[in-house]
Amino acid sequence: MKLSTDHILTTHVGSLPRPQDVVDLLFAQDRNEAVDPAKFDETMRRSVADALNNQIQAGIDIVNDGEMAKIGYATYMRHRLSGFELGEVPRATPQDLDDYPEYRDKIAAAGDTPKYKRPICRGPIKVQNLEPLHQDIARLKDALARSKATEAFMTAASPGTIAVFQPNEYYPSHQAYLEALGEAMREEYETIVKSGLILQIDCPDLAMGRHIRFRNADDDEFVRNAELQIEAMNHALANVPADRVRFHVCWGNYEGPHNRDIPFTKIVATVLKGKPQAILIEAANPRHEHEWEIWKTQKLPDDKVLVPGVISSTNNYIEHPEVVAQRILRFTGLVGRERVMAGSDCGYGTFAGFGKVHPKICWAKMKTLSEGAALASQRLWGRAGSAN
Repeated sequence: MKLSTDHILTTHVGSLPRPQDVVDLLFAQDRNEAVDPAKFDETMRRSVADALNNQIQAGIDIVNDGEMAKIGYATYMRHRLSGFELGEVPRATPQDLDDYPEYRDKIAAAGDTPKYKRPICRGPIKVQNLEPLHQDIARLKDALARSKATEAFMTAASPGTIAVFQPNEYYPSHQAYLEALGEAMREEYETIVKSGLILQIDCPDLAMGRHIRFRNADDDEFVRNAELQIEAMNHALANVPADRVRFHVCWGNYEGPHNRDIPFTKIVATVLKGKPQAILIEAANPRHEHEWEIWKTQKLPDDKVLVPGVISSTNNYIEHPEVVAQRILRFTGLVGRERVMAGSDCGYGTFAGFGKVHPKICWAKMKTLSEGAALASQRLWGRAGSAN
């Protein structure tokens, strides 16, 4: 992957606001309703091209398809893998929201929660249909051919994310479930990299999983399971070069107390065992912004790169470029300018039709991200560098 060799490169975590016609098609597809393939493809091609143009206009260097054809970052796989059925199971709420039930119930009543059915593992997991992946790649590469993007990435769920957030009613243990998912996701990961795109693996299981799936465990048990999740991801990446992969770790892309978030200090050693070269971490989230200081004492391995989130993904504040620059410079001062890229805390459309940030404000936040990165670059190199 490209690194910040002459200016601070900008990117984001992946999901972007989807137009309503895209949302309607995705929910119809998820309900197993008949969807005209030609209409679906035309709508997705247009929305991917628009998302790419918006990223380029905002000055983002490393772009993606906005996850346009995915209903959710971890549930899309039921259309690609066997073994999953839609079902009605109690939706686990984050433990911090349960600490404040009046607030939890208020946001649920206001509709500020996802509205999709949950896949449940009830059979053996195998690759069933990767045609949607090939279509996603084709749409993104077609749009890229007409753009001036520096580089492009495509997201995929980690084995641990699927295992932590999708209930298992088939495999005898969490580890067995993980191993099956790792084997099944391997082909998706390899296909994305072989296409020439950067692979991004989404891993909220390594942080948010603590106050969801493992809320009744202690930190040590959570970390032991996180180690298994890292092992499953690394195994699935056995044939993929580390410098073609990045992965995202987060504590949950929602506006909540986050008082139950596990500190980054307790998981950083586990996170650093991940094979991907670049690590996308939250650094604008007010519960974790202070954790940049970890890198004063924690050595970043020589083969790793940090992509801190320097703009928020859960509020409609447009950060000042100076704030963005200051956040970037905290990290470059500790690990070096070539080992830092600027990103967002999380996505802006984690689930289709669901996101706290208004679409037009999303693009304004992206613009301030690139402006802040230019300020930081000017201070680091004496010039803003070559933005796209």
